[in-house]
Amino acid sequence: MSFGSINLTNQFLIAMPGIAGDTFAGTVIYLCEHTDKGALGLVINKPIDIKLKSLFEKVELELDRVDLAESPVYYGGPVQTERGFVLHEQLDDQEGRFSSSLRIPGGLEMTTSKDVLEALASGNGPTKILVTLGYSGWGAGQLEDEMGRNTWINVEAEPEIIFHTPVEQRYDKALSLLGIDTAMLSADAGHA
Repeated sequence: MSFGSINLTNQFLIAMPGIAGDTFAGTVIYLCEHTDKGALGLVINKPIDIKLKSLFEKVELELDRVDLAESPVYYGGPVQTERGFVLHEQLDDQEGRFSSSLRIPGGLEMTTSKDVLEALASGNGPTKILVTLGYSGWGAGQLEDEMGRNTWINVEAEPEIIFHTPVEQRYDKALSLLGIDTAMLSADAGHA
């Protein structure tokens, strides 16, 4: 039974300071899917020590796009960390262009199949991408419970922050969508 169900698909989840030391401390997550069965999102501001060019080489592809070769791969979350997830703008030209894509209503697309990497390697494919290893997942009711405990705040996602904002500014930029400055946040949850 759901009490006032919420749908946070195509929103940013911004970690509150109270979860310091946690896997999600200081993170911004783009929520790809949120249903009554659970939620799936990708952390957009935690680069790892792997460049796209190197990731492509691991899957035996050559990435010739100079604009992407030195881009970092990101830590998407603690689930399936050996698996790649590609967050990219929606491609209008062909519905279902890649074999495993999730089209996020009003938002982006998330593809898990190798064909998106093959398209990128051949100079095609989406222009704006963010590649993660792993994802962040929640079971039924788990995210709602965390929201109720002030673990996260949410705001409508802005693709500009994902694709054009320097990684070290993404947390503050996401907060600024709510009119909040980082200095205004307290690690102590409470009610006035």
